[in-house]
Amino acid sequence: MKNKPIIQEKSSEKVAKFLTKNNLHKKDFAEMIGVTLSYVYNLIDESIPFSTRGTTLERIATVMEIEPEEFEEYKIPQEPILFDESILFVKDTLRNKKISVINFLKSFPRKKRIDMVDILRGVLPIPIDYKELAMIGQVLELSTDDIYNLWEKRMKQVLETNGMNIYSNAALINSMFDCAKKFINIK
Repeated sequence: MKNKPIIQEKSSEKVAKFLTKNNLHKKDFAEMIGVTLSYVYNLIDESIPFSTRGTTLERIATVMEIEPEEFEEYKIPQEPILFDESILFVKDTLRNKKISVINFLKSFPRKKRIDMVDILRGVLPIPIDYKELAMIGQVLELSTDDIYNLWEKRMKQVLETNGMNIYSNAALINSMFDCAKKFINIK
């Protein structure tokens, strides 16, 4: 008995089926992955070769909730992408609350969607701007405490990355965060 050869679905067909299945307009998809509408039409119609650009393929895969390796055009980057705890927390929350990436992205203003895709794929960090982080938390239906905890971890990360020893400056750090808690009414 012969095994039938596995015929891999073309990347353009995979994207077209995804858009149809999820009733996602090509314009919305283009904005989410940071390309023009005509580019999406050309990819699907195979007027141009499917993208081999890692960033574009990773964004497409993130929106489709698949691994970029599922596209034959994808070349695994030499440098690993580092996911910090905050990004993993956001991704786990999406999964646990059964929120699709598409619905998550549609909750943000159009100009913010590509940043959210880049956060989910691990190339942009969680924002330190509290209002932006609160917007993410609101979409994820997080409590004020959870949003604050994400913000505090991110702030400590930024301070440490920029050379501050947060342990030897614990009194200053604690005072700063106590003030922030009072400001956003956590205490």
